[in-house]
Amino acid sequence: MKPISLTLHGAIDYLAVLIFVAAPAVIGLSGWPAVLSYALAGIHLLMTLLTDFPAGAIKLVPVALHNWVERIVGPVLIILAFLPLNGATQNARIFFGIMGVVILAVERLTAYRSITEAK
Repeated sequence: MKPISLTLHGAIDYLAVLIFVAAPAVIGLSGWPAVLSYALAGIHLLMTLLTDFPAGAIKLVPVALHNWVERIVGPVLIILAFLPLNGATQNARIFFGIMGVVILAVERLTAYRSITEAK
């Protein structure tokens, strides 16, 4: 049994939004890493609000799509942390690497089937 319920997953998603919004000021992201962090905050917020799960407000996005987006975004952020990109400070690399690991871990540890079984 996976330990993260969809309700907890939603709370973690909203926390991730706050972290992405705060990161540029807190750890000094600037340039494209700051823009990416703000963009990820917006995308993550929109996806969470629109997902058909307890934390979703509008419930248009199937949970399965939310799951697949996280399966893609997590590894992409981890890879991004290791690419030699201009403007990516060590803080940016560490931040995106950690967020990628967290997103992937939450995705892997969430009991996604619980909502489909309840319907």
